[in-house]
Formats: sequence, C-alpha cells, structure tokens
Amino acid sequence: MIDLEEKQERVLLAGVETFENSENFESSMLELAELTKTAGGIVVDAFTQKRDKYDTKFLIGTGKLEQLRWAIEVGEIDTVIFNDRLTPRQNINLEEVLGVKVIDRMQLILDIFALRARSHEGMLQVEQAQLSYLLPRLVGQGIMLSRQGGGIGSKGPGESKLETDRRYIRTRIENIEKQLKKVEKTRETIRKRRKESSIFKVGLIGYTNAGKSSIMNALTEKTQYEKDELFATLDATTKLVKIKEDFTVSLTDTVGFIQDLPTELIKAFKSTLEESTHVDLLIHVIDASNPHHEIHETTVQKLMEEMDIQGIPVLNVYNKMDMAKDFVPTLAPAVQLSIKSAEGVQWLRTAILEKLHELFVAFELDLPYAMAYKLPELKKIAMVNDVVEGETAYKVKGLIAPNMTWKLDNY
Repeated sequence: MIDLEEKQERVLLAGVETFENSENFESSMLELAELTKTAGGIVVDAFTQKRDKYDTKFLIGTGKLEQLRWAIEVGEIDTVIFNDRLTPRQNINLEEVLGVKVIDRMQLILDIFALRARSHEGMLQVEQAQLSYLLPRLVGQGIMLSRQGGGIGSKGPGESKLETDRRYIRTRIENIEKQLKKVEKTRETIRKRRKESSIFKVGLIGYTNAGKSSIMNALTEKTQYEKDELFATLDATTKLVKIKEDFTVSLTDTVGFIQDLPTELIKAFKSTLEESTHVDLLIHVIDASNPHHEIHETTVQKLMEEMDIQGIPVLNVYNKMDMAKDFVPTLAPAVQLSIKSAEGVQWLRTAILEKLHELFVAFELDLPYAMAYKLPELKKIAMVNDVVEGETAYKVKGLIAPNMTWKLDNY
C-alpha cells in the first residue's frame, strides 16, 4: 500500500518580524502554514526572527540560517518557504546555502492560483502573473532553474519555457495580454448588457475562505465549487437571485483577498477584480470564526481603496457564527449568521431586503389595463408593494433603485 504522505513535500516555514510588519506577523505566519497545506505540503516546523531590518543577502541573519540548515538535514526537508518577498539574488543565495528549493509567499500564492484556475481566462491570468514574477529571477543555473521534479512552486508554466530566454517569456506575456484584452472586451460587453437590462447588481467581496461561494449557493439554490480552503474560487461568477417575489438581482462572486496579495496577481486579475466595481451593492463577507478577522477586514478595505470602490454601499455579513468563539463584531452595521443554516439564509435575505429599502426610492404610477401584460416585467426590476384596480388603470406603488427610475417611463 502506498503511503500518500510520503509523496507530499516536507516544508519549513521562515519569517522575519520587523517593526513594520509586527502587528500582522503572527496571523501572517499562521496563514502561510494554511497556504502551504492548501498547496499540498506538510509543515514540519517554522522559524522566525526579529530584526530591525531584513538582511540584504539572505533576508535572515546567518545564525538563523545555520539553524535552518541543521533542521533541513535532520527533518529531511524538501522546501523552505519564506513569508517575505525575496529578491532574485536572495532567492539564489538561500538555495545555494540551504541546498533545497526555496520559494516565498508570493510564489506560493501564485502556485495555489495555478492549482485553482479552471477557466481559460483564469489560466491565462495566472500564467501571466507567474511569468511576470519569474522573469527577473531567470539568473544563474542553480536549483531555482532546475526544478524538473515539480512540486510546490512549479505549477503553471513548464520549466522548459522558463529555461529558454527572457525574450521568449516577454513575447509570451505580450501574447497573453492580447488574449486577455479580447476577454476583457467580451466581459465589458456582458457588463453593458447587464446594465441595460435594468437588473440591480450585487457583488460579494471578502477575504479568501470567508464563505462567499457558500452564500452564492444558498441564495441562488444552485451549486458552484465551495470548500473550506484558501482560494476555492478564482473565476468571477454571476447568477440571478429572486429577493422578493419576482424582484430579481444579479449576484457576482469573485476571487477572495489575502494579506500581501502579489502585485502581479492584482494586475493580471484586474478585469476579474473589476467585477466588484460595477455593482450597486457590495456584500462584505467576514469569517467570524477566524481570530484574526479584524486584520482580514482591514486587508479587504485597503484593497477596496486601491480598486477605487469605496463609494459603493456595503452590507457587512459576519459568517460562520456557529463556529465563532468570544466574538465581538468590529464593523457596524452588520448581520451575524451561519449561511449553512436555514435561519442564516433567511436572515441574509431579510438583511439584503432592508438594505434595499434604504437605498431605493418610492414610486407610484398608473398602469393602463391595456398594458397589464407589463406588470410581471415591472415586478422584476422594482419591488412592487401594492397594486390596486382603478377606473382605467392599476395603481402601482413600490420601490426602485434611483438609477432605474427612468425605466418607469416605459410603463
């Protein structure tokens, strides 16, 4: 019988705590362990060091480097993963001294994205990000350029491509960018049609593994991939949801955020992340069971600032309350629930409805009996509260999004 654990890479984690990163250092190291497990590695041990500044040659001090060398030999370690971004020279220096594969947090995240990408667009975005990250690292002939054995840090573009020359890689990046521009045009056309269709648009946003896909599935009563793991969803998905009777909104789920999301990924996934900028309401999902949820909230809010989506109304949702201990919410107003329960789904629907009542404006109109066939259509784009028969027309009262009021001229 094959022992599957023997096939997994044995990994040491390493991180340097400085004054600048001290506030988030502990949560970041714990997250690095989760990322490593997501990539299929076994975390054997973690080494940390406090320094005023990073060592320019090895990132860590020589004393800690010796400890790593000893731990690698004793623990039969395959890979060392640093929590900090390594320069190309630091990466090479570390591999030469340690004698094993060395990658950093950025490459690990890129690796997981390569594992998770399902659509053609997602695969192109990941490959672009990986090539952009690896291009300046194509120096020397050490372990870094001879990873023929695969494993963590080797997903995506094959090593044969990386070992050719920079010109080939730059050409490949240019070709990918051209393909992504075509995809972006198609996405823009879809957005335009969605806007013209008078559908109110809701977007899910939040830290990775907060439960966005679970919320998407619960509200749409349809299934898309969800799992208790980091970056389970990469591709933006949009579905229709009935909120009240026939009133329908579009709901978009997109990639989750994380601390120190590689800039290469932000650039590559720009069009996918921009799905969150073209909505009328954002649902910010937070994992209430995570002890570091405040850091997650701050990370998401900072990225929202960078993406210039601060002006969109937000509904804060604390999810996984069934697993939360000693929980104190830090964002208000907010709804607290477990989307896995029927009550949680109902609470969320009610919270969305209450938020829409805040954002929508009241309207009244007379719908001639000759146009009665348009009533079902009206109920899809507006929340109709009252329909009374008059002498020559229906007296219709309800609520509608301010940017949709012009549509009432058609009734």
